[in-house]
Amino acid sequence: MKYYTIPPPEILKPFVRFFWVLEHELREGEPQYVYRSIADGCTELVFHYRASFDELTARGGQELSKSGIQFQTNTYRRFVTGESFGIFGAYLYPFAVPRFFNIPSSHTSNLALDYDTFLGSAGRELEERIMLAPDNQNRARILSDFLLMRLRNHVPVDDRIITSIRQVIHSSQYKTVAQLADVFNFSARQFDRKFKAYAGFSPKTYLRLMRLHDAINQYGSNKPLTQIALECGYYDQSHFIHDVKTFTGYHPGFYFSGKAEGTEFRNSD
Repeated sequence: MKYYTIPPPEILKPFVRFFWVLEHELREGEPQYVYRSIADGCTELVFHYRASFDELTARGGQELSKSGIQFQTNTYRRFVTGESFGIFGAYLYPFAVPRFFNIPSSHTSNLALDYDTFLGSAGRELEERIMLAPDNQNRARILSDFLLMRLRNHVPVDDRIITSIRQVIHSSQYKTVAQLADVFNFSARQFDRKFKAYAGFSPKTYLRLMRLHDAINQYGSNKPLTQIALECGYYDQSHFIHDVKTFTGYHPGFYFSGKAEGTEFRNSD
């Protein structure tokens, strides 16, 4: 399993956290590879440039999973492939959605759309160029050019809301919605409405998602789960277990064991 990231150009860093690459050579006799994507408050642009995946549905079936945009989500999904694969992606802040695509993030939560459906001919052309690129550095350049073009075509968003979302993503300083609203000079109702428009979820839900990712960032730290839960703002074990199971599909003990689907890349060099 090979996983690495590529930094975006400076002008895109306020909106693009990083580009990423996941590759795997499936050896003869190996079972099918199952990947589990967990709940995430950010949006991803995903391109399958080598092989394809099928999504495992809740009813036990399989549906072809195309390259496309996975918007911020509060649920997990499962995918399977029997081939060696290569995936290129971009990890975007949720407020990049209205900035790049001129649509409120609240209209896109939990959606996964192929490029043709979401962007029409521009999406088809982008996907084709990404697929035909000789390597991932060129894919990063092509996608950067595409996003820069869209960045110039849309008006700026509310800076206070962007800053508040950044604070939630990158800092564990704020534990309550009331604290956030007060710091950024919003009434509770106004803050909830504006935050949801740019983050896709209410501040309360978003804080839950970020607490989960704070915990996941301590993956492999060998800390006891009770310590991880406490450091990430879970004041009792039952809430920690509930959120991990809701957002990953696993009990914390199994998710943090290194055996859960979708965690293999964390163990790769």
